[in-house]
Amino acid sequence: MDNISIELKGSEIAAIDCREGLLTIEFSRAYLIKTMTGSNERTRWWQAGSLMIDGAVLEGDIPDCPLVCSGGDIEENIYTYRDMIPIPLDSRGHVRCELGFSGRESRLVATGTAVRLLMRETPKYIEHLRSAGSA
Repeated sequence: MDNISIELKGSEIAAIDCREGLLTIEFSRAYLIKTMTGSNERTRWWQAGSLMIDGAVLEGDIPDCPLVCSGGDIEENIYTYRDMIPIPLDSRGHVRCELGFSGRESRLVATGTAVRLLMRETPKYIEHLRSAGSA
């Protein structure tokens, strides 16, 4: 697999914590999309992991968990990742995270100085995603 990313919409968040400037977002079930170079077909998987932002400053309160993500943006220096997080992700510089949640009006908004993504355990296969033109 050449390209892997977390699809934020539908990913499940077990906990969000911010201590001593470290914001940790614990995904109990992050949905992964894997694509092979040269192929239009993709596969969906799930895996647990943590998105960590160093030097975090929160805008507002941390919502109660568990949550289901409805989408959002991860800004990493000059890049903005909309509704997804690339794997791997480990960067220093300007970081901004804005996530929405199903059934909630409030959003999680934070800025920071570094971001990293740590995936745990082995990804679990869910399904094969065929392109619209495939039979």
